[in-house]
Amino acid sequence: MQTHTLEELKDRFAPTARMPVVFLGHGSPMHAIEDGPFGRAWAALGQSLPRPKAILVVSAHWMTRGTTLVDVSAMPRTIHDFYGFPDALYRQQYAAPGQPELAREVVTLLHSHRAEADDTWGLDHGAWAVLKYLYPEADVPVFQVSIDMAQGLAHQLEIGRTLTELRDRGVLILGSGNVVHNLRTMRKDGAPQDFALEFDALFADRLTDRDFRALADRDGLGPLLTAAHPSVDHYLPALTVAGASDSGDALTFMTDAIDLGSVSMRSFIFHPG
Repeated sequence: MQTHTLEELKDRFAPTARMPVVFLGHGSPMHAIEDGPFGRAWAALGQSLPRPKAILVVSAHWMTRGTTLVDVSAMPRTIHDFYGFPDALYRQQYAAPGQPELAREVVTLLHSHRAEADDTWGLDHGAWAVLKYLYPEADVPVFQVSIDMAQGLAHQLEIGRTLTELRDRGVLILGSGNVVHNLRTMRKDGAPQDFALEFDALFADRLTDRDFRALADRDGLGPLLTAAHPSVDHYLPALTVAGASDSGDALTFMTDAIDLGSVSMRSFIFHPG
């Protein structure tokens, strides 16, 4: 397992017909307006990635039950789905166009996963707070796909496997969540919780080994998963991205820090080797 510098990342992402798949640990909404290391890393990543024809986002903040919704709106609205933050955060807008035609194809592609079209959602902060750094001009079409919280962990691996064919059509599959996300145990001094370090390291090791089955084994992960994720909504997008990878991909980690004591900012990219 190795964390690469941004300069090394830039060298690794030469233009390719097959798009990479990306998971970003988005953390606090404040990263969207603060000049910090995570925003700078996301901006550098955006400059290094091949330019996509469209972006499909699976965000921890669009949860459904019993269905997988796909946003087919022509101009997705910017959703400020948080409370008690500075006014500057609520003024943020990300006016990227949608991609209704492709989104409706994804509804068909995910038919066996009870997919349905939706034109009421838009872009929640799990999407726009990182996209504003990746593509600040908001000039790449983007749409979201929800996570079905009624299903088990392995379901999101299956969603990723089904979506992987889009990589050959210029679509960037972007997952946004956190490898560890327990807001109940945050620390103002930022000292990492032991369980956060342990789960983050376990996840990175299993991902490196391509042992995705272990990452989707709730019983096998046991109490450590519960400590890291009182609710698994922020974990599931990482499994989607893992599922969308293939054996020929190389794996790169970045921003592998624990923020606020119990939020892993670890991000990773699977890209053609």
